[in-house]
Amino acid sequence: MSTKPFRAPSMASFFDNLRSSRLRAIFRRGEIALVILAFFVGIASGLFVVLIGAITTALHVLIFGVERLSSSDLSGWIVLLGPLAGGVVLGIIIFVISKTRKKPMIDPIEANALHGGRLSLTDSVIVCLQNIVSNGFGASVGLEAGYTQVASGIASKLGVKLKLRRGDMRILVGCGAAGAIAAAFNAPLTGAFYAIELIIGTYTIVTLAPLIVSALVATIVTGLLSQHGLSIDIFGSSEVTPPDYVPAIFLGAVCAGVGIVLMQAVSFIEETARKSKIPIWLRPAIGGIAVGILALISPQVLSSGHGALHLNLDANMTIAGLAGIFILKAAASAISIGSSFRGGLFFASLFMGSLLGKIFAICAPYIGYGDTQPIVYAVIGMSAFAAAIIGGPLTMTFLALELTGDFQITVLVLAAVMTTSLVVRTTFGYSFATWRFHLRGESIRSAHDIGWIRDLTVGKMMRADIRKEPVSIGLAAFKEKFPLGSTQRVIMTHDDGRYAGIILVPEIYADPMERDSKTISLETYLRYKTDVLLPTMNARQAAASFDATESEALAVVNDKIENRPVGLLTESHTLRRYSEELEIRRREASGEI
Repeated sequence: MSTKPFRAPSMASFFDNLRSSRLRAIFRRGEIALVILAFFVGIASGLFVVLIGAITTALHVLIFGVERLSSSDLSGWIVLLGPLAGGVVLGIIIFVISKTRKKPMIDPIEANALHGGRLSLTDSVIVCLQNIVSNGFGASVGLEAGYTQVASGIASKLGVKLKLRRGDMRILVGCGAAGAIAAAFNAPLTGAFYAIELIIGTYTIVTLAPLIVSALVATIVTGLLSQHGLSIDIFGSSEVTPPDYVPAIFLGAVCAGVGIVLMQAVSFIEETARKSKIPIWLRPAIGGIAVGILALISPQVLSSGHGALHLNLDANMTIAGLAGIFILKAAASAISIGSSFRGGLFFASLFMGSLLGKIFAICAPYIGYGDTQPIVYAVIGMSAFAAAIIGGPLTMTFLALELTGDFQITVLVLAAVMTTSLVVRTTFGYSFATWRFHLRGESIRSAHDIGWIRDLTVGKMMRADIRKEPVSIGLAAFKEKFPLGSTQRVIMTHDDGRYAGIILVPEIYADPMERDSKTISLETYLRYKTDVLLPTMNARQAAASFDATESEALAVVNDKIENRPVGLLTESHTLRRYSEELEIRRREASGEI
């Protein structure tokens, strides 16, 4: 009897198995299956966080000779040449990508808001690689963008292979982000609420279980393999009293204002770079030189700032010293992002917020609030400033709780971040991520699913079997062809086929004036001569057009240039289809489908 040698299943065979209808059906049956998928996504998230962290640490040691750049006493040419070399390497990557990939790479927020959770794994790996190069060579950006991008990309790839529903895909992408942030900070609640507030955009009981599972599993995996994480020790904190809320709220408002300035500074640098016509592949090298010059003044501006955060929390510094480091770090972060280095401002915003908090602590005795420890104000400032830049007030509140383990401080943090969130949303309206979408022309203010609205286009809803006639047909011939009751409306065209208007058939027969049917022109009865729809318009835009024109139906033309009618869309059908899609989204959110 012959025997075949055992072969371990390859990754290709694994994804082939996922294509089987039986396996797909298992994972489409309900919440338990989604939790199982979240478990595996959490494992992958934790593993990649460890891997990415190890690679960047190795780069720091190889290039600079230290593990924590921002807390080192580096000086000399290496501080200047490190970010410059990173800019050159990143510029080469950008140049190659510009020649090979034409579509813009999207992040998890955009994927969930516009594309139903569909995220390219290849693009995610490229973004992660760019983030590793940026951080590894000392640019003032964090790794959290790379963590969430690759983890969400893996989750999206898994969902696509299993052909999950749109709602489940979005949740699974959120699980990837939740696992990544939880592993990065050793904070599962922070990771879960990061996904809820920033990646999924809404909370439901259906989403909570898979997000928590992914965050917990990723935290456990990372804890077993490395010493990732951040903790802040606070000794002898006192009970919070009502007067303590006043400085916390004031600090939250200050953080909101400074955060808005920083976000606008980043966009100003990006816009300046575009107007200068400097090739995009050359911008990182120029930005690297600027970051290196700032690092010569203080190496605390390098990389994300993990070491510098602890260094400044424990140090006794003057207002001038703290303000100087804040300005240098803010400038380095803005230049890094604005000059096309890849990365995020998550941890950088935590570092800068702690500096603002310590500055406030020094000033507090002069306004009658000197009893609270400076480190407490540092934690409040850290969370509030991050809430201004990143968004997610509950995310930052849970981060403070998990970093300090102090519930009393967390209550003050909650008051501060809610103030920050309110001020930013009412005066500015965006977080850092959504502000950058706005600059690109995208109407995204959160990760709420609006992609289905864009998918529900006029071209998909219109009737193509339209009745149309040339205006030159004449009134008598028109009446003969369209007797009363035969149809409600007819689309009229010029002799060259271009759209002329719509004639409402009952209006012709209800005309009280005696007209000569042989000589009267049909142009007398034309309506909505310039009011048309385009096939690319979405349901919301179509509904706005119906409101503006006060019409029950509008013609659809192929484009504004040729202006040839290709269909007809009624207001009632548009609103019905819009309501049907809304109901589907509601049922997905509540777990009914």
